[in-house]
Amino acid sequence: MTGGGEWLAERFEESRPRLRAVAYRMLGSTGEADDAVQEAWLRLSRADAAGIENLGAWLTTVVGRVCLDVLRARRQRGEVPLSLPEVTVTRADADPEREAVLAGAVGLALLVVLETLEPAERLAFVLHDLFGVPFDEIAPVVGRTPAAARQLASRARRRVRGARAVPDADRAGQRRVVDAFLAASHQGDLGALLAVLDPDVVLRVDSGAVPPAAWLEVRGADAVAGRARSFRDAERTVQPVFVNGAPGFVSWLPDGRAVSVLAFTVRGGRITHIDVIAEPERLEALALGKLRV
Repeated sequence: MTGGGEWLAERFEESRPRLRAVAYRMLGSTGEADDAVQEAWLRLSRADAAGIENLGAWLTTVVGRVCLDVLRARRQRGEVPLSLPEVTVTRADADPEREAVLAGAVGLALLVVLETLEPAERLAFVLHDLFGVPFDEIAPVVGRTPAAARQLASRARRRVRGARAVPDADRAGQRRVVDAFLAASHQGDLGALLAVLDPDVVLRVDSGAVPPAAWLEVRGADAVAGRARSFRDAERTVQPVFVNGAPGFVSWLPDGRAVSVLAFTVRGGRITHIDVIAEPERLEALALGKLRV
């Protein structure tokens, strides 16, 4: 590969959205994802670009290595991951395809499952299953043979499937299910709630009430429906939004303060996960005021 610095910078910028999506899936943090992409650029600027045959593959591999180092460092420091990873929230009238690119089109439920994987498993799954990187390219990154890298991805895949964390592809259908849930919760209609909830639905609430970022977790349709009926509050208004490209909503108080963001995972036409961000500092960081209609 040949080309001057300007040409190389242009090619890197073309790859940036993909690289950021890889890093966000790996790290669950938009800030750390941006740092990983920037590190890839620094390494590229110091490399012999003429010797790189496939720039896109080279950059993806570098970002994968950087993210793997970050994940391993987290483990060594004994860090407890956020109960719910960072998200991107946009108005429901935004272009959902553009939102999918910005947020990496990966729901909170999937990110939570990815947080439970070993670093090498997470990298193998993300690169192969989500970005189509062949195992012979993944193997040197994780220090394994291609067959061993395949096994890492297979173990991760079983965890993801078992958690039912991958949503339906039809966003319009997802929105209909979420709207039905919202209507049923406001009406206190238990039967209608149970009709849209998966029997094994999981409700997670990140309130930050007890450090470090404690969360409430409720499992099962009956228990979650009981909690959902408590969402009724005449003083609050609800605004539909996209959360990481998937349907959700923001709940507002009359004084203009956001009190929660709810994200939904809809699979098989039913809600399998409801993730609620209610921790004040995280809500403030999302700058939700600019979204209010």
